[in-house]
Formats: sequence, structure tokens, C-alpha cells
Amino acid sequence: MDDRKKLRIGPVFLQRWGNAIIFCLLVFVEVLLIVGNLNAVYFSNVRAWWVLLPVCIFLTAENAVKIWALHDFRGKIACYVLDTLCLIVLTVFSDGSLISTLYIIILSEFYLSQKGLAGSIAMGAASIVLFLAAFAVSGALKERSVQVSALITGAFNDILLLTLHFLGFNLAVQMWRKNRDLRMTSGELAESNEKLSKAYSELDASNRKLREAYKELQEVTALEERQRIAKDIHDTAGHSITTIIMQTEAAKLVIDSDPADAKRKIAAANLQARNALEELRESVHLLSGMRENLTLREALLSIVHESTDGTDIVIRTDIDDVTLCEAKRRFLCNTLKEGISNGLRHGNATAFYFELKQKGEKISFLLSDNGSGMELAKLRKGFGIKGMYARAEALGGSVRCETEPGEGFEIHIDLPADNV
Repeated sequence: MDDRKKLRIGPVFLQRWGNAIIFCLLVFVEVLLIVGNLNAVYFSNVRAWWVLLPVCIFLTAENAVKIWALHDFRGKIACYVLDTLCLIVLTVFSDGSLISTLYIIILSEFYLSQKGLAGSIAMGAASIVLFLAAFAVSGALKERSVQVSALITGAFNDILLLTLHFLGFNLAVQMWRKNRDLRMTSGELAESNEKLSKAYSELDASNRKLREAYKELQEVTALEERQRIAKDIHDTAGHSITTIIMQTEAAKLVIDSDPADAKRKIAAANLQARNALEELRESVHLLSGMRENLTLREALLSIVHESTDGTDIVIRTDIDDVTLCEAKRRFLCNTLKEGISNGLRHGNATAFYFELKQKGEKISFLLSDNGSGMELAKLRKGFGIKGMYARAEALGGSVRCETEPGEGFEIHIDLPADNV
């Protein structure tokens, strides 16, 4: 049995077995009292045992109820009053030789049930007074003159015994309780340390698992980022180079018959090549961990300037200086490049208007050109358009295209701002 179980059993042992011993002593002393007064006669023809036997039986039953049936001190108060009345009756109808012993036994049960000394002191003092009062009543009823000095002198040994019992019994009980509390405190401290050590071990194991999971997540994230960048390089560069080849081939075919058209196609191919180069440069920066320290507005203006330098293309802009996450930033930059390239390649556009505004909780993107346009119903959502729609939806936004034959082409994009 470990210390914690012993500590739990200790108070139960003292209360249960201590009360059992007290009850057995009570019965034993009652038997001795009855036997010692079998031949005694009081008040003319009243034999002592006629009164002692029923009173002792009642006192025994009442104490059994008090000890084992009542656990609340308030419920026991009536029992202590009955104890006092029974002791007075026993004092009157006996020679008084064992009355102090009965007081001691009943007081032992009371002291054992008290948690503090205040109640025990009050009960001990009251018991001595009641003891003297019972002897005074007994002497008066037996027609003997009662003097206080003689009463105290005759009961001196009993009073001394009650006093010594109070001091010794309460001292022993208080010492036992303090020792028990000390052992309980030590046991609780040991149990707390054991629980703390166990919790620390579990926390350490959890931290190791978290570190391993974080490491795996970093590896998976890095792999996914590499795969995404590789796909961007493949899709963008491959698509751009294919377009450049087609445009230069087309320019070669019309360079003699329509120099102006050939010039536009070469300008578009040149722009596509620049965009492809910029995409490759940005992907290399991402792979190497380097990022250009440009705001979104500066990055967009850089795309505009690269598209207009050395060409006849005109692009008017109205760009707010907004801050967005890397994913939204890349999406808007790529969309601007793709929109200008498509306007030149498919719509033969020569002028564009680009606007980026923050309107409340939304970021509004508009790219409009003066190209040939087309019927909206015939708009083919190829790789570029499909990717644009899917990416905007993944970022929580939306894309809307507007076009009519001869009226140019417009791309509208709405994205949630990062502070939403």
C-alpha cells in the first residue's frame, strides 16, 4: 500500500475504530455500573438497577445512533443533551463511583468529532460544571446536606481526572492530526511533482512531434512551391515562346505587303519576349529566395514601361498604392501582362487604359484596350482565360470580361483586400 492510500485511510481509521472502541467502553462501564449497584436501594423501596438498566439501554442506543447514524454536529446536539440527562439520572441512582468514567467516554467521542479546540474547551468546562451539578442534585434528592466546598472536595479526584483526560486526549488528537496533515501535504506534493513530471514528459513528446510535423510541412510546402514555380515557368515561358514564333512568322509573311501590320506583330512579339523574360527572372528570384523590393504599384508601372518602351503602344494608368499578399500580387501582375499581350496579339490594340483601385473592402482591377473586340458569346476561354478565372476564385475574388465587335476588350477583376 503506497503512502497516498495510507493517508486516505488514516482519518477513516481514527473516526471509525476510535468510535467503535469508545462505544465498547461505554457498554462495558454501563455493565459494571449496573452490577455494582444491583443491591442498592434508593428512595425507600426503589432498587437502583430498576432505573439504571433502562437508562443504560437508552444511553447505549442513543450513542449508537449518534456515532453511526448522525454525521452532522447540529444533529448530534440533541444527543448530547440526552447524554447529560441520562448521566444525571445515573448519578442520582448510583453510588457515583463510575459516573466520571462515563463522562470521560462520552467526552472522548465529542473531542474526536471536533476539528478545533474551541468546542472541546467549552464542552470540557461545561461537563465539569454539569458533573458537580449532578452530584449536588443527587445529594439533595438523597436528603443529604450539600455544601459547595464539601462537594468540590469529594469530587476533586473526578474533576482532576476529567481535566487530565481533556488535556491528554485533545493533545494526542491534535498532534495526530497535525502529523497527518503534514504527511498529506508531503504526499500531495509528491503526487503533484509526479503529475508535473508526467505532464512535462507528455509536453516534450508533443513538442518533438510538432517539430517533426513542422519539418515535414516545410518540406512539403517547399516541394509544392517548386512544383508551382516549375509549372509557371513551363506554362508562361512555353506559351510566350510559342506566341513569339507565331507572331514573327506572321510578320515575315506580311512584311512586304503590309509593313504596318508586320510592325505591329513584331512589337507584340517583342513585348511577349520581354514578359517571358520577366517571368523567368521572377521565378529564378523565387527559387533563390530573393525578392525584388518593389511595391505593387512600382511592379505594375514597371510592366507598363516595359510594354511601351521602344514601341508605339500607349498605356494610361491610374494605380493606387495598395499592399497585398504575394499570391494576389503575382496574380495581378501576371494578369496585366497577359491582358496587354492578348490585346496586342488578338485585338491589334494600340492603346490601353489600366486602373487599380481600393474601394472599401475590395480591390478593383480594370484593363481596357481599343482593339477590334469580339462577340462575348464567342469568347474562347483558353488556357489564359481559364487560369485567370480559377486563380481569382481561389483568392476569393471574381473576373468579368466585357467586349463587343469594334469596341475593344475589358477585363474586370475584384479581389478582397488583405485587411478584411
